[in-house]
Amino acid sequence: MEFLKQFNIAFAKGDVAFITESVTDDIVWNIIGDKKIEGKEKFTVELEIIKSEKVSKLVLEQILSHGKEGAASGIMKMQDGKKYAFSELYVFQGAKGTKIKSMTSYIIGI
Repeated sequence: MEFLKQFNIAFAKGDVAFITESVTDDIVWNIIGDKKIEGKEKFTVELEIIKSEKVSKLVLEQILSHGKEGAASGIMKMQDGKKYAFSELYVFQGAKGTKIKSMTSYIIGI
């Protein structure tokens, strides 16, 4: 669970280096209702694009982890005043949960 906490904090800070080190080369990121990103190269390009949207506050409400799966949910407040509720589902490469193999993101403006 600590790993998922650090991973989500890195997302909020735009720490592309930490995030890309935390995923497998064949990462699949499914952003529900928007797009599906496959492979570390495309994943990194997407991170560079979205890091320009600065987060001013991150509230992690729940973090769960069991075996090869994990989840996190919370609220992000952006510097431009927009707020988003999010839920992320993760599949790890192994039971130790140090590399993420796939992510499914549900993001709703509130």
